[in-house]
Amino acid sequence: MPKGPKGERRLADTHACALAVAKIATGEIEDTPGLAPGRRRSGVAGAKARAEKLTGEERREIAKKAAAARWRV
Repeated sequence: MPKGPKGERRLADTHACALAVAKIATGEIEDTPGLAPGRRRSGVAGAKARAEKLTGEERREIAKKAAAARWRV
């Protein structure tokens, strides 16, 4: 089964995908969440640990680099 950008399972068949969308729209089935709760918790913990480790100057440099990449055309 194909995987989506966040690792979620996706239907490969066009008809099966259309049926799944219709079932989600009518409330027959729940839409799948993006990340499993354990993966999200792990990511939050890693981000917090990284933020605690970095100095103010390092955080500033990372922010400048991110802003430059965001506004680059």
